[in-house]
Amino acid sequence: MSHEFVLIAAAGLAISIVASVFSRRTGVAAPLLLVALGIGTSFIPATPHLELEPELILAGVLPPLLYASAVQLPVIDLRRNLSLISWLSVVMVIVSAVVVGLLVHLVFPAIPLALGIALGAVVSPTDAVAATAVGRRVGLPPRLVTVLEGESLVNDASALVVLRSAIAAVGVAGAFSLGDTTVDFLWAVVGAGLAGWVVAWVTVLVRERLDDPVLNTTISFVTPFLAYVPAEEMHASGVLAVVVAGLVTGAMGAKRFSARDRQTQTTTWATINFILENGVFLALGYQLPMLIDDAKAETSTGEVVGMVALVLGALVALRFAGLAWPALVGRYGPGDRGDRVRERLDQIEQRVDTWEPKDDREETRLRWARRRIARASADIAFEEREPITARGYVVLAWAGMRGVVTLAAAQTIPSGTPHRDTVVLVACLVAMVSLALFGLTLPALIRRMDFPSADPAERRDDLLTLMRQIAEDATDTLGPLDQQTVDGDPLDPAVVESLKDRFLPMLLAGVHRVAESRPGQREQALIVQRRYLDAMRDALLRERSIGAFSTETFKQVEGFLDREEQRLKA
Repeated sequence: MSHEFVLIAAAGLAISIVASVFSRRTGVAAPLLLVALGIGTSFIPATPHLELEPELILAGVLPPLLYASAVQLPVIDLRRNLSLISWLSVVMVIVSAVVVGLLVHLVFPAIPLALGIALGAVVSPTDAVAATAVGRRVGLPPRLVTVLEGESLVNDASALVVLRSAIAAVGVAGAFSLGDTTVDFLWAVVGAGLAGWVVAWVTVLVRERLDDPVLNTTISFVTPFLAYVPAEEMHASGVLAVVVAGLVTGAMGAKRFSARDRQTQTTTWATINFILENGVFLALGYQLPMLIDDAKAETSTGEVVGMVALVLGALVALRFAGLAWPALVGRYGPGDRGDRVRERLDQIEQRVDTWEPKDDREETRLRWARRRIARASADIAFEEREPITARGYVVLAWAGMRGVVTLAAAQTIPSGTPHRDTVVLVACLVAMVSLALFGLTLPALIRRMDFPSADPAERRDDLLTLMRQIAEDATDTLGPLDQQTVDGDPLDPAVVESLKDRFLPMLLAGVHRVAESRPGQREQALIVQRRYLDAMRDALLRERSIGAFSTETFKQVEGFLDREEQRLKA
């Protein structure tokens, strides 16, 4: 059996690589290809029987998948889109679960209401992996990508809380309590937030003190499970705890981790995400013929097809209806909101400018107030620079693919439940049809929307502006180069001359050399460059918290600083 397992794992990795390459060249969603390849593989004679435990998916696969996405998502982007993400991932998930459950129960009375709501909870969360992969390739605006990613992170927790309540109701004569579900959901959010934050804070502090990439990577592996298990033991949402841990780790790691640790983390989690995500879709295709055989004993083919069509049609209609509300508010709501907020900010700024701090405490409060004003002004500029238009809402509505969570959650419905096999098959077919329907048509839809592309010259100007700004902030913090000292001694004039006019250009151009006339000069140059590099990184974090530049610009500048940091440590 061990040899069969190794063979299956090796074949799965090979198929995943082939599917990924083919997807990038053809534009077909990789999950759809993997499901098709899995189905084809299942018909090969003498292939072993494969049955994955649902708990293995939920507790072993889902936490690292969610963590891998959350740790890369900038908190500022999540904050700026929080209202829309919350609407889609909380309100619409609950509404979709209840509406789908009612429709299924009314049209197919043999399906109890609680089981119907369980089915609705299973199919309600969207999976942004395929949608964002397609969107980035064909020019989807970054803000829409952020909304899809943020929604897919949070809606998993919402759906699993509703599913847990619905499954519990299946065993008590089909009773379903909306009040109990609401209380469970509130505790799931609060408990998960606490668990995720504590785990992230502790692990980041430990990793900050370790100068070993192997140990750092190992702790990173364990972090999602450290968040998931305690939250589940507290009957909170384990998946939401993992998301919180990932977001907090990503935010704190920008300052506390070394450049090497950040780059290692990015590559490592991208690899883990690739293997796990592809493995789940491949396993679904492999198991699908067996699911069909199991469902035949209790439901006809016509009923399964009808239920799939009903559920998928309801999900599409609900998603369009749910996005119509924020679209209408944005179009017909108060159009001068930005002007009114900017006017209030100007008034507050005028009052702040008249403050005369008397001590360090008041000076700190003054700096905090000015930063808050700058951040609010940047938020208004962001809304004006990157609004979500009607075309954007259409794309968001059509990006309703279902994925890993649907496949895993469906199989957590207890064995022995009447019509359980039918519900599991319907959920899996809904996920597959949504991948085919949306995955094959989404690229054409995005192209037809003709979203404006970013101007390369403007992006380059933003990059240079941000670099100059953080360099000036570093100079203001540390003072000019010719005033620096190393161990109390002033810098060698040759070192000052070498670095004074070349440090920032060296970062921008990637020049990997410093003055090397004498060993003492080189050592001084490296010490001072590290000093300014740290100050520039602090300035970059302050600018990121304000958000006057795009996320892509911040990432590019951080990449420059990371590469320079690694060069100086070499």
